[in-house]
Amino acid sequence: MTQKDDIFSDTSARASDFQFDEKVVAVFNDMIGRSVPYYREQQAMIQEMARELYKTGTEVYDLGSSTATTLLNLCPAIEPPAKLIGYDNSLPMLEKGRERIEEHGFGDRIELRQGDFNGDLSKMPLENASLVTMCWTMQFVRPLQRERVVQWIHNGLVEGGALILTEKVLTQDQRMNRFFIDLYYKYKERNGYSQTEILRKREALENVLVPYTLEENMELFRRNGFETVETFFQWYNFVGILCVKGPS
Repeated sequence: MTQKDDIFSDTSARASDFQFDEKVVAVFNDMIGRSVPYYREQQAMIQEMARELYKTGTEVYDLGSSTATTLLNLCPAIEPPAKLIGYDNSLPMLEKGRERIEEHGFGDRIELRQGDFNGDLSKMPLENASLVTMCWTMQFVRPLQRERVVQWIHNGLVEGGALILTEKVLTQDQRMNRFFIDLYYKYKERNGYSQTEILRKREALENVLVPYTLEENMELFRRNGFETVETFFQWYNFVGILCVKGPS
């Protein structure tokens, strides 16, 4: 049973930098369900696109696999013997993800590996892929490393392969950015978070989650070789982007 996310309700504790540790993992599915607008619909859209984009004889990768939700949703959409591989740098996340994979009976099809996107990517094989998903992960990659990560993904995709990315973004207009953030906080309040919890989580994520504008993200993908870069979802400052690799 999923535990309720009340990590930031304790006002006596210091709001340290956000980490994907055991406490976060225990409540993660509740946290993301209450914090990411239309999360279930996004997962359904990714599953639908995966059915169309997957190429027989290739691999599927999920970068920032957390508790394996995206991989578990993709497995029924992609016919065996396709292999699905997830990378995450959090050992507690990997442990929880493996538990859920075994519970769902997909242990023979899904493999989870530890990997740090800010580290040595040569130690993280990504090859012969027709589909790569990256849900709410790029924003946690250090800005100086993002170009390298996108190149690594592009190099690992076959012709016509796709990257499906969901990401939090900024707007070009500071006033509009503030407006969207205020509306997002109202959304979190509707989902049961107190103003104190919202403030403390914002403080914990500062300098840990670093978003780009939508335009900066799309230019990042285009200049690293993706022929098609289009949004497939947007809710205020939350977006989904589909990037497709053209012929070499």
